[in-house]
Amino acid sequence: MGEDLAVVLRDQRISHAVMSPTVLGSIPDDAFPDLRTLIIGIEPCPGELVQRWSVGRRMVNAYGPTEATVYVTATGQLSGPEAPAIGGPIAGMRVYVVDGGLGVVPVGVVGELYVAGVGLARGYVGRAGLTGERFVADPFGAAGERMYRTGDLARWRSDGVLEFVGRVDDQVKVRGFRIELGEVEGAVGAHSSVGRVAVVVREDRPGDRRLVAYVVPAEAGCDVGVVREFVRGGCRSSWCRVRGWWWIGCP
Repeated sequence: MGEDLAVVLRDQRISHAVMSPTVLGSIPDDAFPDLRTLIIGIEPCPGELVQRWSVGRRMVNAYGPTEATVYVTATGQLSGPEAPAIGGPIAGMRVYVVDGGLGVVPVGVVGELYVAGVGLARGYVGRAGLTGERFVADPFGAAGERMYRTGDLARWRSDGVLEFVGRVDDQVKVRGFRIELGEVEGAVGAHSSVGRVAVVVREDRPGDRRLVAYVVPAEAGCDVGVVREFVRGGCRSSWCRVRGWWWIGCP
């Protein structure tokens, strides 16, 4: 993927690009003199990628869930080497960092991130229950306005910049897909040859995030290939389409 994309960037003289850190990390180091603006998002970006790609061009980190179609915040120019923050709200959007009672938390205190504004979706088609759970009344906006509960944890820095901290649940993002680690563990553990399983995300190379299933075989042992096909055959979730699964048997 990376080499093919590099050819497109170079041959088509692309000047502005939006991509995920995973995609960016797959592109070989090369000179792209026409690439003047680079926006990254979808998943956390390692500082090493910022150092490699911010020199000589404008590089911005943008944040936003699909339910906000799609960006909510953005940073200024990135330079590295630290992993970038997620900036501040863009025009027309609002962000709130709140506690469990929907009270705004002080600067530096971690809370759950809610977003609101003109880009907010109406809800999930055919899923009224989930819509009611995630799209709630906005107590800080005008009457009738709603805000979206992202499930992300964040905090404000003293300079007015927002930092992403983590999740309130075990949801992660790998190559742009939202993945519930518990769902993956349940799918793998459903095979009779699997005794116990734990699934995590590893990033051995900057920008290359992969799902790793640590499996303790049942007494009869387990064949990794058989378990892999079992999971793929019965799965309809997006994480089944993520390439680069690693399976590591634990004694």
